[in-house]
This record gives sequence, structure tokens and C-alpha cells, in this order.
Amino acid sequence: MIVAAAVGAKAFYLLMIWLASAIGASELSKRKGYGEKWGLGTGLLLSVIGLIIWIFVPARAESPWRQKQARKAAAVDAADLADDRK
Repeated sequence: MIVAAAVGAKAFYLLMIWLASAIGASELSKRKGYGEKWGLGTGLLLSVIGLIIWIFVPARAESPWRQKQARKAAAVDAADLADDRK
């Protein structure tokens, strides 16, 4: 007799955490300019630790992460100039 439900809900929740961390690490590495494969590999092998690692990895110069930071800084500067002119 095979009892598939004996694994329980804990295993299911741990599986979802593992997959979510792999997805998160993959997305972070893609945005930081390293490609999805690097993040997916670290997310699958190291689980939540892989996601934390990608939070601290610096972004490449031409990555979407840096471009977004540059656009945000330019918008803040433009708003400051507009306030100064008033």
C-alpha cells in the first residue's frame, strides 16, 4: 500500500519556498545583468540563501537595475530643479 499523503503539508510548503526562492534569484540576476541561468542555479542549489546572495551581488553597468536607478535619480533631480524655479 502506497501512502502518498504521509509526506504532509510541510513538504509541500518547503517545496513552494524552494521554488519561490529560485524564481526570485533568477529574476534578480536577470535584472542585475547576469542572466537568468545564474540566478536559477543559485536559487535551486542554495534555496533561500541563493536569493539573499543575489540581493548583495552588485549590478553590472548596463543592466536594467542600474538603468532604473539612473532614471529615478534623474527624475528626482528634475523635480528638485522644478521646485527651485518656483
